[in-house]
Amino acid sequence: MESDGSTMEEYSQEDWGNHSQDLHCYQTGEQELDEMPTTKRTLKIKQESSEDTQKRDVMQNIMQILESVQLKWELFQSWTDFSRLHLSNKLAIFGIGYNTRWKEDIRYHYAEISSQVPLGKRLREYFNSEKPEGRVIMTRVQKMNWKNVYYKFLEITISEARCLELHMEIDWIPIAHSKPTGGNVVQYLLPGGIPKSPGLYAIGYEECHEKLPSPLAEHRAPDPGNETPGELEVPSPQASLRVDMESARIIYCYLGIAEVRTLQQCLFLHFQANTKTFSKDWVGINAFLSQNCVVEPGVSPKSIYIKFVEVERDFLSAGSLVECLEKAIGYPLKFNN
Repeated sequence: MESDGSTMEEYSQEDWGNHSQDLHCYQTGEQELDEMPTTKRTLKIKQESSEDTQKRDVMQNIMQILESVQLKWELFQSWTDFSRLHLSNKLAIFGIGYNTRWKEDIRYHYAEISSQVPLGKRLREYFNSEKPEGRVIMTRVQKMNWKNVYYKFLEITISEARCLELHMEIDWIPIAHSKPTGGNVVQYLLPGGIPKSPGLYAIGYEECHEKLPSPLAEHRAPDPGNETPGELEVPSPQASLRVDMESARIIYCYLGIAEVRTLQQCLFLHFQANTKTFSKDWVGINAFLSQNCVVEPGVSPKSIYIKFVEVERDFLSAGSLVECLEKAIGYPLKFNN
C-alpha cells in the first residue's frame, strides 16, 4: 500500500514508538478522569456516551444508504487512484471496508458523507500513513488484523448533501396550534425565524401506534466480544421493513423544495389552510394539514413538525431529492407522490 511515495514496509519502529507514546499520553487523561469528583465524572461519561451513540447512529444510517443502492466494493491498490479525474472534484457518500485472512466477507470500518471536501481528497486521507485515519488502516494491515482494504462511494449533488444534512443534523420544530374556534377548528401557529430564502423543508407528524420501516430498526448493538476491531454491522434491507414506531416517533410525510418561493412563503401556504379554504379537490399535504385542523371535542390534533435548511437556488434543481431522503429514512414519503 502506497502513501505519498512511502510504503507500508517503511512504517518504522520509530513510528511504532511514537505511537506507543501517544497511547501513553492518552492514558494520562484516564488518570485525570479518575481524579475528578464523582458527579463531574458521571456527567462527562454520559456526555461522551451520548455523543458516541449519536455518531454511531449516523454512521449506521450512512451505511444503510450505501447498502440500499447496492454498490460494489473496489479493492484499494494505490492512493494515487483517488487522484483520478472522476474522483477529484466530486461530493459523495463513501465507505471504507476490509476483510481478513479468515473471513472473506467485507465489513465496514468507516462511512461518511463528504459534503464539504472533494471525495478524492477525503479518501487520500484514509490511505495516507501521515494522516491519523490512514495510520489506523496501515497499522491494522501491517499487523495482519486485516487482509485487504476496500472502498465504495455514491456521488451526490450539493442539494442532495444538504438534504441528508436536513435529515441527520437538523432537529424537528413542533408547530403550535390555537384553541378551537368556531366549535372544532384549530389554527396552526408557525414559529418565527423561518428564512426568507430558498431551500429544502420537511413536514412530519407524530404517531406512536403506527408501524413503520426505518433503517435503524431492529439493529442490535454488536457483542463487543464478537466484534472485530473496526467492524461495524449494517442493518439488512429486510430487517429495516419491520420497525415499531417507538424507535422513530416523528414520521416524515413531505419534502418541499422552496425554489420559486422562499422557505417562509412555502410553509405559510401549507399551514394557512383551514376549513374555510379547504376544498374536497385538495389532495396531498395541504389536504392532510387542513383535515388535521378539524378535531373532535376533547381530542387534540396530530402533532405536526417541520425542519428546514437553506440551499442556494442554483443547486436546488440538481439531484433526486425525494428519492435521496426516502433512501435515508427507509420508507416512502406519503405526500410526495
